[in-house]
Amino acid sequence: MSKSDFLDSGFATRAVHVGQDPDPETGAVIPPLHATSTFVQFEFGKPGEYIYSRSANPTRTALEANLAALESARFGVAFASGCAATDSITRLLQPGAHVIAGTDLYGGTYRLFEQVLRDFGFDFEYVDTTDVANIEAAWRDETAMVYIETPTNPLMSLTDISAAAELTRARGARLAVDNTFMSPYLQRPLELGADLVFHSTTKYINGHSDSIGGIVLTNDDDDAERLRFIAKSVGAALSPFEAWLIQRGVKTLALRMERSQATAERVVDLLDGHEKVRHVYYPGLPSHPQHELAKRQMDGFGGMVSFDLADMASVKRLLDSLTVFTLAESLGGVETLISNPASMTHASIPREEREARGVKDGLVRISVGVEDAEDLLADLRQGLENV
Repeated sequence: MSKSDFLDSGFATRAVHVGQDPDPETGAVIPPLHATSTFVQFEFGKPGEYIYSRSANPTRTALEANLAALESARFGVAFASGCAATDSITRLLQPGAHVIAGTDLYGGTYRLFEQVLRDFGFDFEYVDTTDVANIEAAWRDETAMVYIETPTNPLMSLTDISAAAELTRARGARLAVDNTFMSPYLQRPLELGADLVFHSTTKYINGHSDSIGGIVLTNDDDDAERLRFIAKSVGAALSPFEAWLIQRGVKTLALRMERSQATAERVVDLLDGHEKVRHVYYPGLPSHPQHELAKRQMDGFGGMVSFDLADMASVKRLLDSLTVFTLAESLGGVETLISNPASMTHASIPREEREARGVKDGLVRISVGVEDAEDLLADLRQGLENV
C-alpha cells in the first residue's frame, strides 16, 4: 500500500504519511532530498516529469501534496517565502484590480501592498472585516479579491469565512485567507468556502525556526496552473532543501499545536485580570467579541496571544527581564517567542495608521512554544513584576 493512499485517514496520520512514500530504490523511510538543479533527459525530445528544479522538484512536489491533503485542497504550490506566496496571489488579478483587505494585517503584507504592488496599479482598501457588511459596503465593480487574516496579526480578530465566501462567490471575486496563525490543524478555510488559502510555512507548519517558505492551496485548476507558472517564471519556487525541512516539521504539527494551545490557555489565565495588563486578545476568552464564531469555524483557539501594557517603557521592562521567552520576530516555533509589534513586525506601518488600527506601543505578542508550562508561567510572572 502506498503511503499516498492515506487521504481518508486522520489529520496526524496524513501529516506523517501523505506524499511521503518510502524511497523505492533503497527502502529509506524518509524520501530523499533531491538537491539538484536539473534532470537528465534520457532521450532527445522526450523529457521526463522533472526537467529543472525551478519548474518542479520531487521534494517540493511531495510537500505540496502533503499540505494539500491537510488543507482539504486539490492543489498546493510552494513558494520561497510567505511574502512570495502573497505576491503571487495578487498576480492572479489584473492591474487596476480593487482588493478589499482587513485593517489588521501583518506589517510585511501591508508593506508589500502599499510600497510595491500599489505602484503596479493595484488598489487596496482596508476595512474592518469582522463585520462582513463592511466588505459589502466597500465593494466596487472592479473588486476582484477579498484578502483576510483570521485570526488577525496581532490583534486576534476573526472574520466569518463562510459569510465572506458567500459574498465573494455571489459577486464573482476570490476570497483569499491567510491561515498561518491557526495552521490546517485548527482551521481549514477551503472547507468554509474560501478560494485560496496560504501560509507562511516558516511558522507553525515548519515549527522549528530553521526555514523560510510559503504555500498557496486551492481547489481551482486554473488558479493552480497559473500559480505554478508564476512560481516558475519569476523564480519564486521553494528550494528542495527548504521543502525537506518543512516536510520534516509537518510530521509533528498536530503534537506541537496541541501543546502550544494547552500552554497558551494557561498563559491567558495568568494575563487576564492581571493588574499590569490592560487587555488580552485571545479567541478562547469568552469575553472575546468573536468567541462564538471561533468555536464554530475553528477546532481550537491556537497558541498566539496578544496583550496590552501601559506603554513602550513597560514593554521594555518586561521584555528585558524575561529569560525563558525568546525576544524575536516570527512565530510558530518550538521556542516561545515574544515581540512588540509596533517596533518589530508592524514597524513598516506608519505610526498614525498603526495606532488607528489598534496596534499601540504597549502591545505585546506571544507565540507560545512547547517548553514546560510552569517555566514559562514563572518567567512571565517575574517579568510582569518588573513592569
